Amino acid sequence: MNGIGDAVVRIGPALVVVIVLLAGVAVMVNRRSGLARETVVATLRAAVQLAALAAVLAAVVPHLWASALFVAAMASAAAWTSARRVRPARPRLVDVIWCAGPVAAPTIVIVTALVVAGVLPGRGIAVIPTAGIMLGGAMVTASLAGRRAHDELRVRRGEVEAALSLGFERRDARMEIAGPASATALIPGLDQTRSVGLVTIPGAFVGMVLGGASVWAAAAMQLFVLIALLAVSSIAMVVTVELVAREHL
Repeated sequence: MNGIGDAVVRIGPALVVVIVLLAGVAVMVNRRSGLARETVVATLRAAVQLAALAAVLAAVVPHLWASALFVAAMASAAAWTSARRVRPARPRLVDVIWCAGPVAAPTIVIVTALVVAGVLPGRGIAVIPTAGIMLGGAMVTASLAGRRAHDELRVRRGEVEAALSLGFERRDARMEIAGPASATALIPGLDQTRSVGLVTIPGAFVGMVLGGASVWAAAAMQLFVLIALLAVSSIAMVVTVELVAREHL
């Protein structure tokens, strides 16, 4: 195979073998943490979902309305994933709906505003990957913030009760404990932004350069992606901890 694909990695039987071997390494290592089964499932799902994604994108990208529906489906999947992480014991439909607030709403609002303002072309090839990157960032942040908030509230339940005895409202007492702990969910995004170009060369930058764009255009696009991720992640963290404090999640 020639072209951009070979410029990054050579597509062929050897690549398949390497992927299988690397997946095997991950499974073996994760046996110690009890996540071997989840690793297998994640690997198989990634393979199936990427194949399905390639087929679906070929059909929806030419049509903006179809691209919008595809983004809505992505948002629903992201909200469901976060709900499972925040409330692993009993994720209900209402939990998914609540998670759509921090996960899906910021992305949809920002992407729509960018299209209306003319910053982002109103085409599926631009809207879908941009929304996907932002949804992924918001999903991870909401999951981490929600889990961290619940863990902290469980461990420090006595402090919550003490605050209530001092006259705090229940939401305020829970927020005193959950708020600072949940803020750690932003650390990965902040570190990624701070170290870009020094530690990592992100995929959007590499993809644009390999596609023929100038390095300056690629840098501008990557900066936009990183700042957009910080924005949606910050909103996701704040909304998630608020929902946990109010016991909606």
